[in-house]
Amino acid sequence: MEDAPGRDMSAEPPVVVKLGGSVITRKQSAARIRQKVLARLASEMVGPGPPRILLHGAGSFGHPGAVRWKLAQPPDESEGARARLRGASIVAAEVRRLHASVLAALVHAGAVPFSLPPAALATNRAGALEKLEIAPFQTVLDRGGLPVAFGDVVPDSRWGFSILSADTLAVELGRRLGAGRVVFVSDVPGVFERFDGGRGRIVESVTPSLVEGIRPPPGNQDVTRGIRGKLEAMLAIADAGADAGLISGLTDGALARAIRGEAVYGSWSRARRS
Repeated sequence: MEDAPGRDMSAEPPVVVKLGGSVITRKQSAARIRQKVLARLASEMVGPGPPRILLHGAGSFGHPGAVRWKLAQPPDESEGARARLRGASIVAAEVRRLHASVLAALVHAGAVPFSLPPAALATNRAGALEKLEIAPFQTVLDRGGLPVAFGDVVPDSRWGFSILSADTLAVELGRRLGAGRVVFVSDVPGVFERFDGGRGRIVESVTPSLVEGIRPPPGNQDVTRGIRGKLEAMLAIADAGADAGLISGLTDGALARAIRGEAVYGSWSRARRS
């Protein structure tokens, strides 16, 4: 995949922010938004500093349906193509309900968001990203707007439709748009050194050996591979030359400081530059 055409390499590198579904929705409650948290995070997206791109997860609006209709897996012929197609449609509609609320919060905070639905810009192949048009993201940035995208159900050249996670978008956009840093915002302040559901200290440095030791908890319904998938994304971002951090969205001001490039408590994968 090529870089964005006509990109001004002398411009200040953008910051990619991904708001996790765990922080903007209540993942244990059906389709419920954390309105106060979302409003505060939207306000922290506004202000001086580098240009920014916002992505968000699906949380309780998308994950339960994606699991129910197995949209992160190959089609099950015994269930019929029609059932999967309807499931994909329902999940896509639910995610757009959340997306509309995110856009409304940003507008209320004084941002100038422009929606870029991945289903219209991307295709998967057997559940993995095959193609992403990034020129619309650059166009919005060039005009001073805030591009906003989200984890979505996208066309799949093998499976019909499948899940494209916002974490995957963060890696791809960060690499191809030359991001200075990518910030993953969660309901926890980083990755804990215990991976069995218990809590210990936060691991400050994300390494390949750390990621290898992580296993999903029993009953995990995160179709985007949970914390391990996120940390793998952070390593890929660091390999491409940008810092990637996992921070808490429940701490006032943490996101705003991370956007400005200040030190923020969390787990970080530092850029490996040649």
